Amino acid sequence: MPQKYFTARIIKLIATAIVCLALIFLNPKGFFNPLRGFFLTVSAPFQKVFYQTGEKIGETIYFFGFISELKNENIKLSKENNFLAAKIAGLEQEKSENIILREQLNLLPRDKFDLIGGFIIGQDPQGSESWVIFDKGEKDGVASGMPVIVSNGILVGKVDEVYSGSSKINLLTGSNSSINAVDIETGAKGIARGEYGLGIIMDMVTQSDVLNEGDSVVTSGLGSDIPRGLLVGKIKEIKKSQDKLFQEAIIVPRVKYSKLDVVFAIK
Repeated sequence: MPQKYFTARIIKLIATAIVCLALIFLNPKGFFNPLRGFFLTVSAPFQKVFYQTGEKIGETIYFFGFISELKNENIKLSKENNFLAAKIAGLEQEKSENIILREQLNLLPRDKFDLIGGFIIGQDPQGSESWVIFDKGEKDGVASGMPVIVSNGILVGKVDEVYSGSSKINLLTGSNSSINAVDIETGAKGIARGEYGLGIIMDMVTQSDVLNEGDSVVTSGLGSDIPRGLLVGKIKEIKKSQDKLFQEAIIVPRVKYSKLDVVFAIK
């Protein structure tokens, strides 16, 4: 009973306080002006503190919002800068490649051949110099069997397998390579074949033919789609075949196949 009585008194006090405050602030006909002025005077310091605190909180929220906006803007700018940097790098690479291609084209017999130029993008992982990957393929007009040359008409191999945007080139040093060749100084004819990536051997040269160390060996143009006169290399050493019926010549290529960069396929 006392507890219920105490609760009822509290409720009445709260209700009375609310009504008084409402009358003071609503102030009908200015009746409560003195009380209202007294209340505002007493509460002024607290209002100032609450107002300044609210301003600081608002400024803090704005500051952190501004920082977050700056962070997002920086992330956006960083992405744009990375994109532009990659694009510029790609353009510089393309420009460099075009310069290299033009320089190499100036060294080629363009009046004789229709050429497809490009770059080497892969090679035999075993390092045997048997084959490389060319960055031009079927969509560029490359076809199987096309001879592949570098500057000054030096033959390095033939196109073996063709894909949409690339192709595989069998090098002259590969075990599958075999072309008709001739000693340009003496006219001795034979077959230049690859030695498992180790070098080039010109064999099937009759004993009556003359071979000299230092002579240049070129393609003979016989029995294949490879034009005559493409340089294969120079004779380093001459020896007889195992059956003693023919001569053999070890040929040193004029270019290092592992260092190939730009090549041209002959249509």
